[in-house]
Amino acid sequence: MIPRVIMSGIRPTGTGAAHLGHWEGALKSWVKLQDMGECYYSIVDWHALTTEYQDVKNIQNNIRQVLLDILSVGIDPEKSVVYLQSAVKEIAELTLLLGMMTPLGWLERVPTFKEQQAQLADRDINTYGFLGYPLLQTVDIIIMKADTVPVGEDQVFHLELAREIVRRFNGLYGDCFPEPQPFLTPIPKLPGVDGRKMSKSYGNAIYLSDTAAVVEEKIRPMLTDVRRKRRSDPGVPADCPAFALHKAYSKAEEIAMVDAECRMAGIGCIDCKKILIRNVNEFLEPFRQRRSRYEKMPVADILAAGNRRAAERAANTVAEARRLMNV
Repeated sequence: MIPRVIMSGIRPTGTGAAHLGHWEGALKSWVKLQDMGECYYSIVDWHALTTEYQDVKNIQNNIRQVLLDILSVGIDPEKSVVYLQSAVKEIAELTLLLGMMTPLGWLERVPTFKEQQAQLADRDINTYGFLGYPLLQTVDIIIMKADTVPVGEDQVFHLELAREIVRRFNGLYGDCFPEPQPFLTPIPKLPGVDGRKMSKSYGNAIYLSDTAAVVEEKIRPMLTDVRRKRRSDPGVPADCPAFALHKAYSKAEEIAMVDAECRMAGIGCIDCKKILIRNVNEFLEPFRQRRSRYEKMPVADILAAGNRRAAERAANTVAEARRLMNV
């Protein structure tokens, strides 16, 4: 399917900064898709509240950091609409309207509902907002009438729920929303420096805004194949988190060399990581340079312009939905 309207979002949580996992899971596709269709990219600050409502002091700074990250990777505000979720009040209105017809069981069966309750056991997220997260996510997509959503494999279920909600609405009231389809990212999961999925909450991420020195500081002690207790021990690259990063950011000939030499203990983990550090820093350098330029610009104006364009489209969609629902 050729994308016509693309929508995706990123949460301004934690430090606010985006990391390599965000790049592989979403932002890489954002950059590619902005030349293929009409793109709406949102900083979803209401979603941040679903898990961060008890500590909101950093949200405004986080929004700015995420905006700088979006611009630094190559999202062009002349090509794509970059906006703040909470600036588009119609999203809240449509969420309320669709909440009237969305079965509770649909929300309760979303896999991430129980997974995040377990992972975030230190927080009270037994709330209406957290349960309704997938519905709000659906509205983010369909209020822009998006037909394409760049997602990782872990978000496919959320998108299937969005399609179910669309089918239910269209069946009850008449055609209004297209069924959004996934645009799957090529690398479904990127490991962090401790071997787990790269995540802000795990404290194991390499951020797009990290300096060269910080990248080195994070990768040098990075977990490797547990079989290599000594320099002379051969390893299995497939079981090494550092090698997973090599496959994402090193040149083909270097990947092949590291793969072969690791298996015969021809290269040590420190030397392997030196190559990786160089390649990750070479990859991030254009982002750093672009970010430095945007930091000197009034980026709030870019967001304000995007907010106006997104709100106008959302208002038209809500007016159509209200007409069909006779409210």
